[in-house]
Amino acid sequence: MKVILLERVEGWGSLGDIVTVKDGYARNYLLPRAKALRANNASLKAFEAQRAEIEARNAKAREAAGKSGEKLDGSSYILIRQAGESGQLYGSVAARDVVDAITAEGGRVERSLVVLDKPIKTLGMHEVKIRLHPEVTVTVTLNIARSADEAERQARGENIISSQFEEDRLSAEEAAADLLDGGAGSQAGDYDEH
Repeated sequence: MKVILLERVEGWGSLGDIVTVKDGYARNYLLPRAKALRANNASLKAFEAQRAEIEARNAKAREAAGKSGEKLDGSSYILIRQAGESGQLYGSVAARDVVDAITAEGGRVERSLVVLDKPIKTLGMHEVKIRLHPEVTVTVTLNIARSADEAERQARGENIISSQFEEDRLSAEEAAADLLDGGAGSQAGDYDEH
């Protein structure tokens, strides 16, 4: 189906472009959300008559998204989650969790604006894009940790999982050295025989 785009659509074109898309995409997404018009003579004439108004409305929406995006861009949010020894989360962090974290800090974002290619399933620092407008995208950082202390260490740049394995390795080496030196577990001393 040929449509006239009323705003920039990722991967298809910008305002005023006439593109051919699949019928289902046009009927179920572009047309109901007023992102496009069917490309026929009547709608083409109507679009040309209202082009300046549509461009002005689009510029105004882009400007509003840019202002709200200034507050969000580069901000960081801490999410405390349960995870295994290897840093694998019990569950995952999805778009809903990102929106909840931003809302808890006083921001406003809709779930449909969060761009997550796949759910986040590991501890660490993760960058998430939020598309406020087709032409305005901001990035927020999620600090996913098991505790507030761990989140602080991650924020400083420490890799929690590798440092945990290093601590475990050092304590195992100390225990092995202690055992070889006759420390814990050795039986030295005089025994009274009765």
